[in-house]
Amino acid sequence: MTLHEMPTAMTPWSKEVATELVRDHAAEPGPLLPVLHALHEAFGYIDPEAIELVAQELNISRADVYGVVTFYADFRRTPPGRVRIQVCRGEACQAVGGRGLVEHATRSLGLELGTTAPDGSVSLEEVFCLGNCALGPSVTVSGHLRGRVEPADFDRLVSDAVASGGGER
Repeated sequence: MTLHEMPTAMTPWSKEVATELVRDHAAEPGPLLPVLHALHEAFGYIDPEAIELVAQELNISRADVYGVVTFYADFRRTPPGRVRIQVCRGEACQAVGGRGLVEHATRSLGLELGTTAPDGSVSLEEVFCLGNCALGPSVTVSGHLRGRVEPADFDRLVSDAVASGGGER
């Protein structure tokens, strides 16, 4: 698959595309993680159908694939919302208002951490460091990092992202 043909995180699940991605990485040493990362990058999550596909293509057990997918918190198992929000829960951000920002985010969006709105518009996720410690509390909204985020800033960032259709680019 060439670079300009690579699917993006908003590409709908496709067994054919997934098979091609698996085969592109199958010859690498220890191919499971590179394969899973490629699938996650392409589709924004690891579809349940991918567990069987990866196991077959790499000649390993479904349990091995499932174990890796469920062990690493970075691998989503459901499609992300069109707007993906990550709120930093690292200690530096917590020390400067991160807990209050999380409480505001969950209340404002009506979502618990780690969930997606029923209409697929927004996903709210926690991460434990965004590497923006001096500017906490920090969030990413559709892949864009923001620091010193107050509740009003959060609402504006989310509103703008939803209005523009969201999506990481």
